[in-house]
Amino acid sequence: MRLSVGQRLALGIAWLLQRWRPWHQQPKLLGLFSLLAIRMRLRQLNLHDTSLLAVPEDLDGPAPTAEQRSARAPDGRYNDLESPGMGAAGSRFGRNVPFWASSTDGEPKLTSPSPREVSRRLLARGDQMAEVPFLNLLAGAWIQFQIHDWVSHGKNQRDNHIELPLEDGDDWHENPMRIRRSPHDPTRVTGGGPAAFDNTETHWWDGSQLYGSSAEALSELREGAGGRLAMGDDGLLPVNEAGVDKTGVTGNYWLGLSALHTLFVHEHNAIADMFTSKHPDWSDDRLFNQARLVNAALMAKIHTIEWTPAILPHPTTVAAMNANWYGLFGSKRMAKLLRRFSRSDVFIGIPGSRVDHHGAPYTLTEEFVSVYRLHPLIPDEIVVRSRANHEVTATPTLIEASEAGSRALMQNHGLEDVLYSFGVAHPGMLQLGNFPNTLRTLTRPDGWKLDLAAVDVMRDRERGVPRYNQFRELIRMPKVSSFEELVGGDPELAAKVSALYQGVDDVDLMVGLYAEPLLEGFGFSETAFRIFVLMASRRLKSDRFFTDDYRPEVYTPEGIRWVEDTGMRDVVLRHAPSLSPALAGVQNAFAPWAKAG
Repeated sequence: MRLSVGQRLALGIAWLLQRWRPWHQQPKLLGLFSLLAIRMRLRQLNLHDTSLLAVPEDLDGPAPTAEQRSARAPDGRYNDLESPGMGAAGSRFGRNVPFWASSTDGEPKLTSPSPREVSRRLLARGDQMAEVPFLNLLAGAWIQFQIHDWVSHGKNQRDNHIELPLEDGDDWHENPMRIRRSPHDPTRVTGGGPAAFDNTETHWWDGSQLYGSSAEALSELREGAGGRLAMGDDGLLPVNEAGVDKTGVTGNYWLGLSALHTLFVHEHNAIADMFTSKHPDWSDDRLFNQARLVNAALMAKIHTIEWTPAILPHPTTVAAMNANWYGLFGSKRMAKLLRRFSRSDVFIGIPGSRVDHHGAPYTLTEEFVSVYRLHPLIPDEIVVRSRANHEVTATPTLIEASEAGSRALMQNHGLEDVLYSFGVAHPGMLQLGNFPNTLRTLTRPDGWKLDLAAVDVMRDRERGVPRYNQFRELIRMPKVSSFEELVGGDPELAAKVSALYQGVDDVDLMVGLYAEPLLEGFGFSETAFRIFVLMASRRLKSDRFFTDDYRPEVYTPEGIRWVEDTGMRDVVLRHAPSLSPALAGVQNAFAPWAKAG
């Protein structure tokens, strides 16, 4: 991506501002300018096309049909009409770091220090979960709900393991611990360079967690009339052969996901019903495609201007996310007015602006996957309460609330009580010593036992994601010089980290992200936020259904109004109206709700 003279000048001014004060300590308008400059620099230097590593499988095809021009394809193809395979299910993850920095670790370095010991000594949650006071647990469930839309490496290799010998005192059920390896892209023959990995989901922000990433999967989820998704008479989703909700993505399924999947299938059907009333002559396919288009855009909007400001309630980040959707003035009314005269995302926001891939074909990236490892948000125990009086009605462990257990809880307590329970509870802090222990002793449906904290550490090493200090350097942030600086001066914590790692440069990315002191008004680290600055905008800016085709001719006027006039609070109350007292006075549905009684 080449920069214009004006862009280079802006970068120079932003550099001087940063020398004066970091962006988060500048006045809001200057901080916004500095964030724009940071994003510009990251776009220039931190988008790397992994298809250059070898010729990937041809995902392109014939010229698009009329339906493919106006509707999202189940497998994500034809979003970019000139490169139909871009972002499709089965295409590679990209990179935010250069190829030379993303070579996978050799076996000795791959297991040093042991990810199991990192899990035991640095990540394991103590007797009490450290909570985020300004968020509710719905926010913790929401991010997994979104990640299931964005990324999946597929099923790990059953007969190819990385072995971790146990240290004294470790009571894991077998020695050595074995971690299944990630499946590599078979078209990438590694010869000492970086490996490549495929995303089994579409890379686009298209609601694939609800709809699946293939035509075959989608056909099993539709009702077959009125553009609707299948829903039972009890208001819950159909169940699959494993007794789990039948939906687009069911991996790592638990009660929080069940509630959100159920809620947004109801929302899809409400949108489809609206279109049916406006256009009774439309076919089932036309109604479905329009409802999906609107539902996906609504989820993207909620994530952009509600979830993100909830977890990053710094005044500058709140303004920045509103600017992403509504432009510099942060006003829905002003954006609507200016869209008549401008296509610049600076003034109108990204929706309705011109599509731009910024010099690299659009993909999600391995580094994006890494910074969204947010498992400490999840509690080890779910407290289910009555929305009528706040009384506790069940306290299942996270494991008991997973897979088929999530369905049983939904049947026993209903969507409204479950949503209320998540609305009044808090998620965990993203910090060391707060990883759910239930996920560190996890048994998968096929009987495989794993320590998810150890697996998370191993995945970054295995997939060639740089360790924390090098990662910071490559995304234009200063390296930390000592363990004390890494942990914000806490000598006891610094000693615990240094006891595992030979030097601060060896600290794993996830460990560094959890150890890093949080900025005021931040729910996760600034290092992770830098990837968010780059990729949050890219997910919108590269997608023609959020840019060139975000217009009434494609969405219909009523479809655009639905997206623009609806927020998370509206979605909840449309399908769970008895929660109105809990949401009274609550401006952001991801903030703590009012307690009954």
